[in-house]
Amino acid sequence: MKEPRASILLVEDDPAISRGLLDVFVFNGFAAKGVEDGKQGLDEALSGQYDLVILDVMLPSLDGFSICRKLREAKPSQAIIMLTAKGSENDIVTGFSAGADDYVSKPFSLKELMVRVEAVLRRSGKNLGTAKVSIGGIIFDEAQLKASYDDKTEELTRREMDIVLYLHRQEGRIVPKRELLLEVWHYNDPDVETRTVDIHVLKLRKKITELAGEDKPLIVTVRGEGYKLEIPMVI
Repeated sequence: MKEPRASILLVEDDPAISRGLLDVFVFNGFAAKGVEDGKQGLDEALSGQYDLVILDVMLPSLDGFSICRKLREAKPSQAIIMLTAKGSENDIVTGFSAGADDYVSKPFSLKELMVRVEAVLRRSGKNLGTAKVSIGGIIFDEAQLKASYDDKTEELTRREMDIVLYLHRQEGRIVPKRELLLEVWHYNDPDVETRTVDIHVLKLRKKITELAGEDKPLIVTVRGEGYKLEIPMVI
């Protein structure tokens, strides 16, 4: 049996949300357990060994902020994400003051939550594994931050590698710039006017072309829509 990428404890009192999130975590390779009561959640978090604890704020018997404070005091290095319907500035400040590593407000996209989960786990020192993918004969090695083709190698930045891997996971669909800012750059406001995506894609495209030539996979710009990874057909 394959080893889980990390273990997650979810303390959430809404059964539908809890079941849905637990399914998503397991699908993405995590071991996950759900608890619906605040005091039980604190006991489980204190007695168990979890890489990440995700806390709703409004819980029966003990609220998420209180759990976070007690858990942070007992386990200073514990990774914690607050998950709540509240989105006011005061609640966010309270969450971080209680010791949370991140704060996600409902409603949220599952992609956003998974990005934040993986980011918090990595910041806490958890090794989630690295990707090595072959695209049109080019090997992209996330661990080494290198792209190789035949006997040639090109170094990539962390951001350039993230762009390639994200576009590769989208199976050739056009990815809007806004989505890249949200999922790769983790911008809070993905509608901000910035040319950072264009600049990074331009540099990445140049590196790939220098490595493998014009007829190999390129980051294609679809005017007015976004970017996609295009692999030319071999005739």
